[in-house]
Amino acid sequence: MSVLTIRGVDLHHDVAGAGPTLIWGHGLTSSRAREDDTRLIEWPQVRAHATVVRYDARGHGESTSTADSADYHWRALAHDQLALADALDIETFIAGGASMGCATALHAAVLAPERVTALILAIPPTAWATRAAQQEGYELSARLVEQGELDVLVNGARASAPPDPLVDVPAWRDGFEQMVRTTDPVRLTRILRGAATTDLPDPDAIATIDVPTLILCWTGDAGHPFSTAEHLAELIPGSRISVASTFDQLSRWTDTITAFLDANS
Repeated sequence: MSVLTIRGVDLHHDVAGAGPTLIWGHGLTSSRAREDDTRLIEWPQVRAHATVVRYDARGHGESTSTADSADYHWRALAHDQLALADALDIETFIAGGASMGCATALHAAVLAPERVTALILAIPPTAWATRAAQQEGYELSARLVEQGELDVLVNGARASAPPDPLVDVPAWRDGFEQMVRTTDPVRLTRILRGAATTDLPDPDAIATIDVPTLILCWTGDAGHPFSTAEHLAELIPGSRISVASTFDQLSRWTDTITAFLDANS
């Protein structure tokens, strides 16, 4: 594990593996540690096919926080990712991530198309027409944290989680609650308010992306609707979409990612 000061924050990150560089971003309120617990992706297996750079986004995990909620806009997080690549002397890379990390990768591809050679977009979040309700939800969550109403926040998150047949794993069920109850409330409020003000890039901007793209989505999750994944597949020429409706299908995502990496190395 290493630390670099990037755009005013200390970003904790790790670099391991061999092959083309994949820079991966985690989801909102997540971290490298929480991703390791949930095992959505088996990173040791991926590192046999790529040099993987993973980091805790600003305000998340071990990385430090800043006071301005605008710093957590997905476009700002993309600037963080590009600056981290600069600091690591990475000229071009495959950009990937889950949810907020997926959004970060898309913004990076729009901001610096000459640097992003491929995209791996896991569980794309609400966007465009579906985003307003989610933004209101994040603002409500921020207020609940400020008021100390953590039980209400946790119970609401459980009610809206993907169905058990898809993620019936304790780390999925309990990880959010543990994060909510152990994270500094000021820090958590900042990232929730940032999420309440942001969206994916404009569809016209996404339509200019012309790199190999893998889209991984699942069903039954209003916060990561199939409609976003479907629209992204329509916008990005030649993109491939893989849909998981069962835990067995979800468990194949690592193999799908490594095959994509081998095909685009």
